[in-house]
Amino acid sequence: MKFSEMNLPNKLTLIRMLLIPFMVVVAEIGYFQGINVIYDISLANILVLIIFSIASFTDFLDGHIARRDHLVTDFGKFMDPLADKLLVFAALIILVEQEKLPGWIVTIIIAREFMVTGIRLLAANQKIVIAASNLGKAKTISQIVTIIVLLINGFPFFLISKTLATIVCQVLIYLSALLTLVSGIDYFMKNRKIIFNSY
Repeated sequence: MKFSEMNLPNKLTLIRMLLIPFMVVVAEIGYFQGINVIYDISLANILVLIIFSIASFTDFLDGHIARRDHLVTDFGKFMDPLADKLLVFAALIILVEQEKLPGWIVTIIIAREFMVTGIRLLAANQKIVIAASNLGKAKTISQIVTIIVLLINGFPFFLISKTLATIVCQVLIYLSALLTLVSGIDYFMKNRKIIFNSY
């Protein structure tokens, strides 16, 4: 299928996928890294934040349009969550490289998403639809907020105190890790029958 033949939600999903490598490349450009815009926030991180924000907005937009105009497709069902995960993974890995985020937390997040994807595939084979949980939504929101705050070094908390900014960043990091772990356990417990029925 050509890009021009896709419906609008699928085009937005594909655009989000294409933005991910641009975000990674921008983060690695030394020239951008060497320019501090404000409060030790590099130009690279500002650009990464802009790209990440635009990509995240397309996620909201494509889902809204697909539901409103009844444009849900198999392509969208598969690619939309995949694009979401890749976007978050890319941003998290950028933060690990910048030593703003511990690698073990990213490992937990990636492991959780692989587990959820595996269960969803088993559910699809059994013609079962798994609805998104409130814990899962809270997990996603906490990860996005954490990514944004870490990219800007805790600004605007930095304006009050550098110590406060550091504390806020640490709280968000461990909160997102906790929600990731708890939501993963909750997801497994609620859908364990799907796993056992696949033997």
